[in-house]
Amino acid sequence: MFSSKKEDKTMASAPPPPMQNNQAALRKPRNSAPSIISSDLVVTGTLKSSGDVQIDGRVEGDVQSATLVIGEKAFIQGDVMAEEVTVRGRIEGSIRARKVLLASTCHVQGNILHEAFAVETGAFFEGNCRHADNPLGDDFGKPAAPAVAPAPQAPTSSLTRPATNAPAATFTPLKP
Repeated sequence: MFSSKKEDKTMASAPPPPMQNNQAALRKPRNSAPSIISSDLVVTGTLKSSGDVQIDGRVEGDVQSATLVIGEKAFIQGDVMAEEVTVRGRIEGSIRARKVLLASTCHVQGNILHEAFAVETGAFFEGNCRHADNPLGDDFGKPAAPAVAPAPQAPTSSLTRPATNAPAATFTPLKP
């Protein structure tokens, strides 16, 4: 109210403050249309997209995208990696995502590594499910280093062979 018009112009043309989170600046805006693999299409190979993908056909290979929707008639034979995954169809392979939704019509055979996980009644899931703070990180999928080194074993020779007919364990019946 008491400022001059000259001051208002300088305030309006001031540059925006720097972004605190560099990852937000690198992400692609999601206002574009999703890439669609239609029901009559079969893709063999790896699919990578920085945007949204909807699969209604068949993919024989790995899929990576920002968000992924797998339609009811879709089939993926390979690993899936995305920020968000909605499965209505069939997957034979692992899923790594921040958010995973298994719809009532889905059939998943494979392991799921997730940050948030939801399953609708009627969904089929066969595999292991594990929470992770960063399921898309590079450290998952690699074998873990052993916590303790295995104990050294005594060398065997032709004179000191281990008994092959020894029972693995003995059991004693419990008395009532």
